[in-house]
Formats: sequence, structure tokens, C-alpha cells
Amino acid sequence: MKTLAAISVLLTTLTTGCVSWPEAGNGGLAELRPDNFRTVEADGPIGPEHGLRFDLELTARHLDMLVLEGAELCFPATVVQAKQREARIRRELAGKLDYAAANDLLIQRKVLQRLEQQLDYVQQHNICQIPQHVRQEKRPGDLAKQIAELLNADNQFAHDSFELNPKYVGRLAKASQLLQQAPLIQLKVIGYADDTGQDNYNQSLSLKRAQKVARYLQVMGVDANRMQISALGEQHPLFQGKTPEIRLVNRSVSIEVISQPTANDSITPAAKVINQIK
Repeated sequence: MKTLAAISVLLTTLTTGCVSWPEAGNGGLAELRPDNFRTVEADGPIGPEHGLRFDLELTARHLDMLVLEGAELCFPATVVQAKQREARIRRELAGKLDYAAANDLLIQRKVLQRLEQQLDYVQQHNICQIPQHVRQEKRPGDLAKQIAELLNADNQFAHDSFELNPKYVGRLAKASQLLQQAPLIQLKVIGYADDTGQDNYNQSLSLKRAQKVARYLQVMGVDANRMQISALGEQHPLFQGKTPEIRLVNRSVSIEVISQPTANDSITPAAKVINQIK
């Protein structure tokens, strides 16, 4: 009897006193730690799960923008359901339930498209009054600064590669949403390479990096005519030095955010070159 009593006390302690559970709707570590994804290795294959993760980041940014525009105030139930579905998709991807995640992503896209249409309608007809502090416009300079910060972080590449890292893809998705709010903003995408390898090869590699970034932005809805591309290879590195850290920083792209296009013979319009990427 004493043994049974001791076991009972131990089980009670393990299941109550020493454990903290997430609140309802926060279904475990995969949801509380959304970065718990299958990562993309520099030399590893790209599978369907990486495309699903890319789609998830696009829908997540879409929902964020709708919330900023007042969707949570006008359609709170729809926004709550969309957030719960987004969390479920993250759990499904973490659990390698790709088919279930794909189905939920299809539903999520349709829900967000309908939510955007409903929000536009109620705003145009003054059905839902959104407080001024929610709908206040950002100054152009603030928006341009935010876009520049998104486009110039996590923008490094693996050695001898022009594949984008997953964190940067997420930043490109968010920046593309902001760029649609600022149609006068132009981008100048400049590719770089480190000092290993031949000059001509590095020049070509840096161009492919710039093209790949421009291609991703175009897929996300940014007009190719708003982007200009150039490549500096290893001739004009961002930083001088030969340490692994400096070489990593030099394997990158730099994106300038400008209000009007500038005439520069060394810049190639993105619309003419990004289709070279296979």
C-alpha cells in the first residue's frame, strides 16, 4: 500500500506541480516555437515541404497586413479562426503532415481573400468605423525605411550558391506586402561575391544572386519594372578581409530603396534579365 501511495504522489507531482501547460489554443511546442521547421541545408534537396512553408509565410504576412488595416476590429471571429488555422498548419508542418498542411493552406488562402474583400467593402461604405490610430497612414520615409530593413537582413548566401535562405524568403514576403502600399518606391538590387574563385565566375554568381532575389519579389507581386539589377562580384566587396565571417557577409545582396528610378548604364532592368533563371 505504501508503494502504491508513493507512486500516486509521484504521478500527481509530475502531472501538476512541476509542469506548465500552454493555454487553450496553444497546442504545444510546434505552435509556441514556430521556428521548429525542417530547415533547408545549403547542399540539400528542396522538397514539397519547403514550398508549403513558403506558402505559409505568404499567408501569415497577408493576415498580418489585414489585421493592421482593421480586420480584427470588423471581423474578429474570422481573424481568430484564421490565426488558429495558421497555428494548426505550423503544427502539421512540424509533424510532417504535408498533405493536411496543403489542404489547410488552400482553405486559409480562400478565407484571407474573402476577408480582404469584406474589409474593403465595409471601409468603402463606412459600415465598420475603424479608429484613427489604427488606420493612420505611415509617412513615406518610415515605410521606405521599414522596407529597406527587411530587404537587407538575413541576405547572405552559402558558398558557391545563389539559393535564398528561408529567413530571407520570409523577409521578402513581408517586404513585398509593404511595397504594394508604396507603388512609387523603386528597388536597386546589387549582387556580391566573396574573394574565393575566379573573377569572371564570381561576377556571374553575384548576378545570379541579384536575379534570384528579384525573381522572388516578382513572384510575390512586385512589378519587375520597379526593380533594377547589377552585379559587382568580388571587385567591390562590402567589407575588406579574408576571415570566414567577412566572406559570409560579402556573399550577399544589397538592396537600395529609392523613390524614383535613376539612369545608370551599369544597371539592367529586372524585366529583361530575371527570366534567365531556370
